[in-house]
Amino acid sequence: MKFQLLFPMVIGIGLLLMSCEDKQTSKDKNTSIAKDSIISKIKSKPKLKTEPEFPVLTDNNAMEFFLEYEKENPEDKVRITTDFGIIEIQLYNKTKFHRANFVYLTKRNYFNNTQFYRVVKNFVIQGGSSDDYNIAKRRKKIGHYLLPPDTKRGYTHKRGAISMPSSEIENAYKLASPFQFFIIQREGGANYLDRDYTVFGEVTSGMDVVDKIANVKTDEGDWPLSNVYIRKVELIN
Repeated sequence: MKFQLLFPMVIGIGLLLMSCEDKQTSKDKNTSIAKDSIISKIKSKPKLKTEPEFPVLTDNNAMEFFLEYEKENPEDKVRITTDFGIIEIQLYNKTKFHRANFVYLTKRNYFNNTQFYRVVKNFVIQGGSSDDYNIAKRRKKIGHYLLPPDTKRGYTHKRGAISMPSSEIENAYKLASPFQFFIIQREGGANYLDRDYTVFGEVTSGMDVVDKIANVKTDEGDWPLSNVYIRKVELIN
C-alpha cells in the first residue's frame, strides 16, 4: 500500500524537476542567441570614411589649388621664431601664388622645427629644410610640386628680401622649390638674382637676427656646424 502511494509521488517530483530543467535550458539558449545577435550587429556596423581636409598637391593641381586658396586666405604677415630671435616678414600680395604657398605651408605647420640649413656670410641665409626624416614625411603628406617664377612684379633682391630658390633638379624654367626660402643678408642686396628667382616678401623686423645667423660657423657645404632651428612660423596681424 505504501509503495502504491510513493510511486506516484516519485513520478510527480521527477516530472517537476524535468520541467524546471527545460525552462532553464530554454533561458540559456535565448540568452545566448540574444548576445550573439547583439555582437553580430556591432560587427556589421559600417565604418564612416572621412575625406582628407587638403588634397595631395602635384604639378597638375597645385596652381589651381593656390588660385582659390589665396582668395580665401589673405594673410600677409609672418613671424619666424629661431634659435637666435624673431624675424617678421611682410608677404607681397602681387606674387599671389608664392604668398599663398607660404601661408598654406605655415598653416600646415610645415616650417616648424626645420632649419636654416645653408648660410653664406655677407650673402644669404636659406631655410625650410632639414635632414630630419620627419620633415621628409611631412613633405610627402603635403605633396610634390614646383612653382613657376614670378619675377616681373618690380621686386628686387635687396637686403632683407625673402625669395624662393629653384628646385634642386635641373630645369630651364627655374621652377621654385615651394618648401624652401632664402633671405638676402648682403648690404646692397643681390640684384643679379632678380631675373631668376621670385621675391615674394621682405623682412620688416629682425634683420639683426638674420645677421647673427649669417655669422655662424659652417662646413664646406655652407651647412651650420651647430644646427640653427626654425622653431615656429606663424601668421600675425
